[in-house]
Amino acid sequence: MSLLVVGLSHRSAPVSVLERASLNADAQTKLLQDTVAAEPAAEAAVLATCNRIELYADVDKFHAGVAELSTLLAQHSGVGLEELTPYLYVHYEDRAVHHLFSVACGLDSMVVGEGQILGQIKDSLARAQELHTAGRLLNDLFQQALRVGKRAHTETGIDRAGQSLVTFGLEQLARGGDVRAWARGKRALVIGAGSMSSLAAATLARAGVGEVVVANRTFDRAERLAQILRDGDDTDVTARAVPMESVADELTRADVAVSCTGATGLVLTADAVAAAVEGRTGAPVAFEEDRTAGPGEVRQLPAPAAADENCPLDLSAAQPGFSVMGEAAVAGMDAATLEQHAAWVDKGTVVERGEGARRTAEADAELIGALAATAATAGRIPERRRAEPAGPARPEPVLFLLDLAMPRDIDAAAHRLAGVRLVDIESLAEASADAPMAADVDQVRRIVSDEVAAFGAAQRAAHITPTVVALRTMAADVVAGEIARLEGRLPGLDDKHRAEITQTVRRVVDKLLHAPTVRVKQLAAEPGGAGYADALRTLFDLDPETVAAVSRAEDSTEKNRGPA
Repeated sequence: MSLLVVGLSHRSAPVSVLERASLNADAQTKLLQDTVAAEPAAEAAVLATCNRIELYADVDKFHAGVAELSTLLAQHSGVGLEELTPYLYVHYEDRAVHHLFSVACGLDSMVVGEGQILGQIKDSLARAQELHTAGRLLNDLFQQALRVGKRAHTETGIDRAGQSLVTFGLEQLARGGDVRAWARGKRALVIGAGSMSSLAAATLARAGVGEVVVANRTFDRAERLAQILRDGDDTDVTARAVPMESVADELTRADVAVSCTGATGLVLTADAVAAAVEGRTGAPVAFEEDRTAGPGEVRQLPAPAAADENCPLDLSAAQPGFSVMGEAAVAGMDAATLEQHAAWVDKGTVVERGEGARRTAEADAELIGALAATAATAGRIPERRRAEPAGPARPEPVLFLLDLAMPRDIDAAAHRLAGVRLVDIESLAEASADAPMAADVDQVRRIVSDEVAAFGAAQRAAHITPTVVALRTMAADVVAGEIARLEGRLPGLDDKHRAEITQTVRRVVDKLLHAPTVRVKQLAAEPGGAGYADALRTLFDLDPETVAAVSRAEDSTEKNRGPA
């Protein structure tokens, strides 16, 4: 197994970079096709969500694979490689498996424990299967990730560790108050009719809003979503669909608007939002000083590394090539995460640890050790923050906006409009940085570790299967040849005796091969067991082409499999 993942997420990159690097459906398709066409990669899958972009591949060369995948991500995202590299993370083999399983369980989500990622992983697998870029390794990996994620949500209380991004966003709009009390009777506008928008509409309906208006570029999809809301047994909400051209008018009537579309440009400009507020209040709307703190709040912003006496590390002095999920995201990481993300990347290539790089590698190792030690004693590495005095209190908002799109749907300048409360991916990332971790997280981490070990054992055992199949094929050929020779020497054998002799010979061969083949599969499943396949091929003088043909047949079957 040579699984490699190169990516960036809300943990490694600022929202501005994630926004620019986002991939639409066509870009994801082209990225997959170009990846499997590249020399180091045999399989590929893309996991692209509102807060992560990851490229998974089965590669035959690690260094060449990192360079190629990094370059492809830069080309298709439109962000230059030199600019993108500091924010990329790299995972290989078991660490890559550990990463995906953690993602599937919600451990790596912006809001810990959210379950929407499972649907996104399923969609990624279906896309790779449809394009025939997923072979045996990635099919097994993603399907197992889905099972691990479901197990985590079933066996633990990880759901209590955090909420869905929609629920968390609505809580931020309500400033941490009761969402139902805040939403009761409000008029809501939902822009978009995809999975996230549908979830937002359903959540708002259950929270008690009086009306939900759905706007979408394809009116039929908006009407279907509105019909589902009207037919729901757990709500009595009024729901209707409108074309996108009606958004400006509907925004004037709405109390809260949620937007999550696949548009590459802004859906709501700051001027459009200002016009909607002016239409509601009848008074001109002014842009306030650029600040996002609410009444009586103190906004917490990142400060220089030396500002927090609890963190003994000057992370600003880290080597430029140092990347543990990105230099900007080191604060707040726990020791287990650090261990999984010790990748050293410089402009798309892994830094060699030879004689010339000894001093840098030693410095890097020392820094990781210090980070891990701090996390072990403090629980998590404290984020270095400073208080910025808040200005005059803002007026109570008359329009609440929730932007869940990446790239953003709503102009960030709307933050500065009086009477507007905007929560977007960037503000959600800031708010979730200090969210408490539930005790169930540790249990999920144990599940992930166990499942990673089981997946590795299964993959190692599967690696020897073509050799075992080739061995049994050779044994069957030997039996067939000997029976044919016996018929030439004893032409007078009747059918009954010939069948009995054939069955006896086959039974003898099967019994001789049974114990060795069962045992070699067990041994191969253990760490370092890959050499048993080579030993089997050598001992029985198996034709390498026969073994390779079995492997190609299995891989072809997996790649031609339709969406699960």
